[in-house]
Amino acid sequence: MFPKTHLVCIGTRPEIIKMAPVYRQLKAQGQNVRVLHTGQHGAMADALYGFFDMPPDISIDLQRQSSSLAHLSVALMNGIEDAMHTLRPDVMLVQGDTSSALVGAMVGYYHDVPVAHIEAGLRTGEREPFPEEKNRELIGRLAHWHFTPTVQCTHNLLAEGVKEARIQEVGNTVIDAALWTSERISQPDFDLLAAYPDNLRAFMQQYLQQRLILVTAHRRENWGQPIRNIAQALARTLAEQPDVVAVWPVHPNPAVRADVEAVLGGLPTAVRARICLTEPLGYQVLIALLLRCYFTLTDSGGIQEEASAFGKPVLIARESTERQELVQVGGAVLVGTDVDAIHRHATELLTQVDAYRAMQLARSPFGDGHTAQRIAAALAGALPGRKGSSVLPFAPAVHSTPRTAHPVTAVAAHA
Repeated sequence: MFPKTHLVCIGTRPEIIKMAPVYRQLKAQGQNVRVLHTGQHGAMADALYGFFDMPPDISIDLQRQSSSLAHLSVALMNGIEDAMHTLRPDVMLVQGDTSSALVGAMVGYYHDVPVAHIEAGLRTGEREPFPEEKNRELIGRLAHWHFTPTVQCTHNLLAEGVKEARIQEVGNTVIDAALWTSERISQPDFDLLAAYPDNLRAFMQQYLQQRLILVTAHRRENWGQPIRNIAQALARTLAEQPDVVAVWPVHPNPAVRADVEAVLGGLPTAVRARICLTEPLGYQVLIALLLRCYFTLTDSGGIQEEASAFGKPVLIARESTERQELVQVGGAVLVGTDVDAIHRHATELLTQVDAYRAMQLARSPFGDGHTAQRIAAALAGALPGRKGSSVLPFAPAVHSTPRTAHPVTAVAAHA
């Protein structure tokens, strides 16, 4: 077998986080790993590449002149095509459901390079999230290897006709990344406070003893009135709970921030002071806040997963989720964006100890921190699927057994 070149095609913050453990494991095996940054995210991506010591070999300058998905796809197609000619990979790795992942899988397929799909099989069965739901369905038709995070994801692919021999159930690399980061930021040589924005650092130091709600809301379907509803529910909850504070990293879109501030700006000064609106945060700060928070209110799929690594209850501000496993085991509740529903469930967690403890999971349904090892081992034993060569497919889906998330209490002191 000739040495393989693995091309990691990523361009957004979540992709970098979830692919970093795979990159690290492949490098540890002595594999030739190349990173293609597609440019979907800019400065925040650069910081993550540095944090994970994963410098891109090629970065695409998208030069976007339109916000349309069609324009983005064309720009990605041209950039990834050029990179393929330069790097000539034997395996294309894509993650999740972004435009970068879909176009990367398409270009890999066009070049007859087998595609490995990390975090395969997630489905809501609905139109939303748009366009991610259709992206992951299409990648499922293009990929040669499907690395699923859970039993449900495996069943989703089998129901769509994907051959069982091409599916490997391994867990989710987001748990690997979260646990690795929690250990990294707890080290004496890591200055976590330096990574905090100034306003957040001062806020956290002022409210060391209060219970913290971490709020994130970024999905396009929640822009406008749904975001205002989330803000109203948060305001009502804090007005009734004087020992509770909240941190909300606000989406950079000015209209989103204007909607949030329009609601919170009318609050009494004493209540408004207990809500910190801050800029989008670095990954290490976000993990520190997850460790510190009492629970999280979010529409982010990644945060649903990361919170589960640390046993933190999740209120999901969406009507559906492709992470149904967390809801099924009791670690999360779908509250949508109805003000009364959010307020009711938040109040229950803050006032009823039994309800809170029932949502504290002893282990994550998404993995045990060893997912990347399984993926790297599987790829190491598979011959790239070029024309004229034989492909050694996976054995039937292997089910990983999650272990209890390791203790991370030491990191809480940094917050």
